[in-house]
Parts: sequence; C-alpha cells; structure tokens
Amino acid sequence: MRRFYLFLPLLCALSVPCKAQDFYNDTIRTVTATEEQPREHLAIDTIPSSDKYVKIVLYDDYTWEYIDEGHPVIDTAGFYEGWDPDMIHAFRGEPLSALPDSIDLLLADESHGYCAPYLAKVHSGFKFRGRRPHYGVDLPLSVGDTIRAAFDGIVRYAGTPKETGGYGNLIVIRHDNGLETYYGHLSERLVEVDEMVKAGECIGLGGSTGRSTGPHLHFETRYHGKPFDPQRVFDFENGVVRDTIFTLQKHYFNIHSHYGQTDKESKSASGNVYYKVKKGDNLGKIAKRYGTTVGALCRLNKIKSTSTLRIGQRLLVRKGTS
Repeated sequence: MRRFYLFLPLLCALSVPCKAQDFYNDTIRTVTATEEQPREHLAIDTIPSSDKYVKIVLYDDYTWEYIDEGHPVIDTAGFYEGWDPDMIHAFRGEPLSALPDSIDLLLADESHGYCAPYLAKVHSGFKFRGRRPHYGVDLPLSVGDTIRAAFDGIVRYAGTPKETGGYGNLIVIRHDNGLETYYGHLSERLVEVDEMVKAGECIGLGGSTGRSTGPHLHFETRYHGKPFDPQRVFDFENGVVRDTIFTLQKHYFNIHSHYGQTDKESKSASGNVYYKVKKGDNLGKIAKRYGTTVGALCRLNKIKSTSTLRIGQRLLVRKGTS
C-alpha cells in the first residue's frame, strides 16, 4: 500500500459535501477497518478522484491513499440493442409477440449486487387508477431522500419535467439482464446519460415533480420497453429481491397481472374479459368499473353509445394480450 504526504488543507478544500457521497463514505469505512490492514491513524475525510469508484482517503497524520471500491460488472454483449437516449421508452413499436413466452433473468449473484431504490411500503401499485394505467409502484418519502440504483447499469435516459410530462425528473437505467428501471418525480438528478452506475449508488433525490400529489418515488421495471409489476422483483419494505433469478413470463406484461396472483390468475388477466349486463347497468357504469371509456367499449363491441343494453348481454370489456 502506498501512502503519500501532502498539504492537507489544500486537499480538504477540494472536498465537496454531497448526499450522493454518503454511500461511498460508508463503504470506505468498511474497507479501511479490516483486520488485515489495521490503521494506526484515523481517516478524517474522503475526496473523489477522476474515477468515481476510486476515492482518496485522508488520515490525521497528513497521509493519504487510494481506495478502489469496485466497479460495476456489466456485460455489454447486446447491451445497446434498442438504445435511444432521447426516448423515454425503448423498443418503440416492437410487438409483444416478438418476446419469448418466458425468460430467466439473473438479478443477483457474487458479481452482481442489488439494492432496493427506497425502503417503504408500496402506497400505490401496478394497476388502473380510475381510467389511467399506473405502470409502476409509488413509494412515499420526504423531499431530498436518497434514491439508489437497483442494479449495476448505465443511464440510458435522463429528463426534466418539460421533457417527461407526468414523470417529472426521470432517470432510466439499463441493466445487462435486459431490464430497465425507472425513477420518477425526483427533486434532483445526480447522474447523466451514458454514466455507469453501481447497485446502491445514489442517483437522485426524492421529490414531487411532474404529475404528483405529494413526495414519492415512482419506480418501474420494464423489459424491451414493456412494463410489469415491480413487486415481482422487489420486496420494497424489506429491501430484498424476491429471488436471485427471476422468471419473467409474457403474461406479466398486462396491467391486470400483478404480484400475488397465481399463474392461472395472471394468464386469465391477460385474456379477453367479458361482462354480463345486469339490471340497472349502462355503458358509463360498466366503463367506470373496468377503468375504460364508453368509446372504447363501443369500439370493442361494435355498438353505439346510444345502443340499448339487454339484461344478460355479453360485452367485451377488455381485449387480451395473449
């Protein structure tokens, strides 16, 4: 180990406090407090180097050393397929039929870490909210709370509220297992497009930008641009992945398919859904019940908004995706 004597006040002046460094400082303290390398002098500060995964540790005897915290492990073979830094969603126009019926995705092993983006009980899940599909989960927080990268990856998209609409300040990270994770409503973005990030790294601060009724993180998981319930991947309250290898089924790509369902229930949610008209029903009531519109019901059933419904009539209220 090489240690160097420097003019300490000059180095300290280069250090800029930032919430994003909290994670690294914790890591450095772990690294420098090993039994194999006992310290005679105390570490009093850390400053960044030209490589964000290599830090300079300053000691109270006016010496310093480099600490390599380990770089993200990313297999770039096929990584940039469908890559577009100007579009929120990748693989625009690719049909669901182009995807396999199921695919095994490695989430974590000795070389690949993970980190729940934020620890909280899910406030609003993957479902219809009124007539609008909600393609992620909402995790309540306070403005300025640290948001972390779920897995090692590279930032594909980073946008402002003017560019993203309802997402507000948004970061999209691509991971080498094919997943992309979305982090919305941020008060501040701390990473940029093409920047490599490590699981657990602070990438932004929680906020309430975009279409938001209060501070929370909107988190999505997508594969080839197609969303599925993030709770299939993470237990957000306990901060763990459900399994180290995740089998992604094609029938998961449906707003009515969510964590907790059996495969039979999930597949059923992906098929055509019919409703039998009852006494007192009208198109408005049925549309509201199924999170759709009268116009959509009319198109699906080739009827008019003024058509008379018959008790016992079978209406197609949702067209399946499988």
